[in-house]
Amino acid sequence: MKDIAQLTIPYAPRPLQQDLHMDSTRFKVLVCHRRFGKTVWAINQAISRAIYCYGNEMKSPRVAYIAPLLKQARTVAWDYAKEFLSAMPGYKPNEGNLHIDFLDNCRLNLYGSDNPDAARGIYLDDVVLDEYAQMSPKMWSEIIRPALSDRRGTASFIGTPKGKNNFFEIYERAVKDESGQWAGYLYKASDTQYVDKGELDFAAGDMSEEEYAQEYECSWEAAIRGAYYGKIMESITKKDQVTSVPYESSIPVITAWDLGIDDMTAIWFCQRVGKEIRLIDYYESSGVGLNHYVQVLRERDYTYGDHYLPHDVRVKEMSSGKSRLDVLRSLGLTQIRVVPKISLEDGINAVRTILTRCWFDAKNCNRGVEALRQYRTDYDDRTQTYRNRPLHDWTSHPCDAFRYLAVSLHDPIDPATVPRLAQQDYNIFDPMGHDNNLASSSDWVPW
Repeated sequence: MKDIAQLTIPYAPRPLQQDLHMDSTRFKVLVCHRRFGKTVWAINQAISRAIYCYGNEMKSPRVAYIAPLLKQARTVAWDYAKEFLSAMPGYKPNEGNLHIDFLDNCRLNLYGSDNPDAARGIYLDDVVLDEYAQMSPKMWSEIIRPALSDRRGTASFIGTPKGKNNFFEIYERAVKDESGQWAGYLYKASDTQYVDKGELDFAAGDMSEEEYAQEYECSWEAAIRGAYYGKIMESITKKDQVTSVPYESSIPVITAWDLGIDDMTAIWFCQRVGKEIRLIDYYESSGVGLNHYVQVLRERDYTYGDHYLPHDVRVKEMSSGKSRLDVLRSLGLTQIRVVPKISLEDGINAVRTILTRCWFDAKNCNRGVEALRQYRTDYDDRTQTYRNRPLHDWTSHPCDAFRYLAVSLHDPIDPATVPRLAQQDYNIFDPMGHDNNLASSSDWVPW
């Protein structure tokens, strides 16, 4: 074992930070208020793990800090990394690639989750994922977790809440874990007293109630800044409209889709009962063909009504000459209605119009409900203004699918303007042929 007793880092951790450094749990989830010092902790956690591996004569230790964007890693963490490593033997920073070599072939890498491929194929002894709420869950499951396996590396997830998304889910996993492999911590400003009360009161006066609750009190429930539907979703949650919503077998299920090509496809399942719009189910997946989604519908064994799909379902592929509409028809999906293209603003307004009448099944629709809560406008850090478009992230596809549903329910499509299928088209959802007379129905618009 190498002597590391003489190695020092110019860093004096706060008491809570020191406790976290001493915690040997393999995977830690840290929910921290603003100004807790989480980034300083993160860089020093990675460095200390590299030194530990070096002391135990592990070959070429590798540790990493990951931010949502590479430019964030450079802005937020790079100067800290250089400051704390500058006195270390063998110190050699690489400004272009954002890594620092030190000791005997130890290396600290900085990455951004916006370029996940940069971290593919590596091995890691420790990693810190900063602001994990803003990352795709696949960054962990597909790229980072496998990189830790052969050396039994450790990981820390740190950040501030942004609704009940993947960060909330991994925190819940850590808190409920009984294996001893995970630990979860939540630090509110009112508890740590790292920010004095006078400053907290002053900050509260400059921020909305929701912003303060999220940023300083680590509230998972607070409406997100710039969220399109945050206030409405908060209201209907308080009215217990996110609850258990059973399937009524006597009422047809309507579906609304957003079709992804290389990314996510999202499907909402709803029933209309009087003025109520009941969202009984939600499904999403990626990297699979349309036959997969048709099979998902069949397995749910619902009685289906119309299936609302976006206007680009008609676009034909150059290679096959077929559209996704053609493919879905060939798979037996009938009663498809194509939602006409309308402006994004009108679609968002349509959602706001129907949301107060919606009831969501809390279990089956959890992912979709959280997407509606967190769907927000893009924010320009340079100009400090909101852009006139939504932020494209994991919430986009479920909210686009819901927008198509809202447009269709708010402004029903005129069946007289839509061509009909021939009567002999086979319906896999009605194999006994009960709907064979629908070709002459005035309210059925299959494609």
